[in-house]
Amino acid sequence: MDLSKLNEIDLSQIDVEDLKKVGSAPLAVRVSIIVIVCILVAAAGIWFIIMPQLDALDAAEKKEVELRRNFDIKQSKAANLDAYAQQLDEMKRSFGTLLRQLPNKTEIESLLTDISQTGIASGLEIEYFKPEGLVQKEFYAEFPIKLRVTGRYHQFARFVSGVAALPRIVTMRDITIKHPNKDSGVRLIMEVTAVTYQYLDENEGS
Repeated sequence: MDLSKLNEIDLSQIDVEDLKKVGSAPLAVRVSIIVIVCILVAAAGIWFIIMPQLDALDAAEKKEVELRRNFDIKQSKAANLDAYAQQLDEMKRSFGTLLRQLPNKTEIESLLTDISQTGIASGLEIEYFKPEGLVQKEFYAEFPIKLRVTGRYHQFARFVSGVAALPRIVTMRDITIKHPNKDSGVRLIMEVTAVTYQYLDENEGS
């Protein structure tokens, strides 16, 4: 039954005389007509009243599921808020510790001296020691120092370990070790770029 066609019924086409005849019709006919009318009224009620409410209920249930999901997510974040705050504090402390290991402008010169003294203390002969100047990055600057030293393997290892033990961060790059000539014996030449870092504040970085 297409209930949408109920709206298309033209009441003006119903003959009043025919309706009067219904009242004098046999009981079985009148009962049948009443049953049909009741079915039509019930069907119209379901179609025009109950169905829209069922659609609204279905939409409300879907909305409830979405709200519950959002609530669970926010509740989980709220429950872990203290842990996140603690992790953030630890990260800030770690970052501060690393920043304190970066030399400032006044400490660069003393750091150069420390690197040079570490090479001498390791038994190396420093043939070349040239600071390259600051190379600016995003929020920090690199300060490379090119070195060429002469010595033996264990002296090179002692030098690298000594630089790593300095209170300021220094990394070694582009390390090459070679024999200066065929008569050099166990003595070797190591060329390396030692890089330290300087933190830039907002004024220096801009």
